[in-house]
Amino acid sequence: MTRALIIGGGIAGTITAIALHEAGHEPVVFEAYDRSSEGVGAFLTLAINGLDGLSQLGLKDVVRSVGFDSPRMSIGLGNGTRLAEFPLGGTLPDGTVSQTVLRSDLYVALRDEAVRRGIRVEYGKRLTSASQTKTHVSADFADGSHAEGDLLIGADGLRSRVRTIIDPDAPSPRYVPLLNTGGFAEGLDLPDEPGVLNMVFGKRVFFCHVVSPDGRVWWFANPARKTEPTASELATLAGEKLRAELLDLVARDRTPATEVIRATREIYPAWPTYDFPTVPVWHRGRMVIIGDAAHATSPAAGQGASMAIEDAVTLGKCLRDVAGVEPALAKYESLRRERVEAVVAAGKRNGDDKVIGPVGRVIRDFFIKKAFSKTGGEDPNAFMWNHRIDWDEKIAA
Repeated sequence: MTRALIIGGGIAGTITAIALHEAGHEPVVFEAYDRSSEGVGAFLTLAINGLDGLSQLGLKDVVRSVGFDSPRMSIGLGNGTRLAEFPLGGTLPDGTVSQTVLRSDLYVALRDEAVRRGIRVEYGKRLTSASQTKTHVSADFADGSHAEGDLLIGADGLRSRVRTIIDPDAPSPRYVPLLNTGGFAEGLDLPDEPGVLNMVFGKRVFFCHVVSPDGRVWWFANPARKTEPTASELATLAGEKLRAELLDLVARDRTPATEVIRATREIYPAWPTYDFPTVPVWHRGRMVIIGDAAHATSPAAGQGASMAIEDAVTLGKCLRDVAGVEPALAKYESLRRERVEAVVAAGKRNGDDKVIGPVGRVIRDFFIKKAFSKTGGEDPNAFMWNHRIDWDEKIAA
């Protein structure tokens, strides 16, 4: 049995712990924040490939208990033209479709399930340093505590400490010139089918809304920002100032965006978008990175959580089937790198369509129309949704 120290107790770290536990190993999760830091977070739509990965670990129903069905997406332009509507990744054999869920609800549900399965989670453990020998790893935390194991997994996100320990020359995240914000509108009676994601390439901003089963309207927007904002700039772009900017950006669009924004009591403070085109070193010795630490993708791909789930299932299989920690980590990377870098590239392309000027918008809208007419309304990102991993299939070294 391998004792794995998992740095980061978010979605990636928790699912990795469950996968390793299912593979017969001993995972211990170290989360930098206290339990009270579950916090308020934005929502995400968990794609069908991610749900399939969860089903391999008996977790699909855990997610469905806190989310709602999102079977389709609708793509349109700010002038009111609807270009296409298609299944959001299709369905699993049992009829399961993509799920929209609050990130915090998803995190809590997965964490509670991990604890129920007997997985140890320690809070307030911020990694400061780590070292390794040929046979074990050691981790030191800011509170003065120390842990030892056979393997260290960095599931510590975009600003990963483990990534820089593995490779001091690791690249920094790339700024994608978009901000993210959103919220929940109440008291509206929109004609949209609940669960369908309505995405609009507006004249000045990308906007998406989905009506939840309880009638609230969940939404997000991606205002363009050519230069990376500082923390102080972001701090000033909040509250009513942010609302006013968003209302100005959507004013010319023939969509419900204006009434949705006005009906939102509290709008999320804006945060910047980042990705990693490539991270040259994923593992060294007995240390490895997964999820956003290895391959953060723009939210425009709709695949961040699903990629982390795929990582977790694949890593669990490799550590189950491949003899030796280092060969298992090498196999994991060989199985994952090409796919995740293709997804990151797709997310960048999707994001680029949101960052253009007036002339570029006309050209973009023309080519978007042309692209959907060629595909007959089929999803151009189907390669992302169609990926499947079979937990029971053995991995050869």
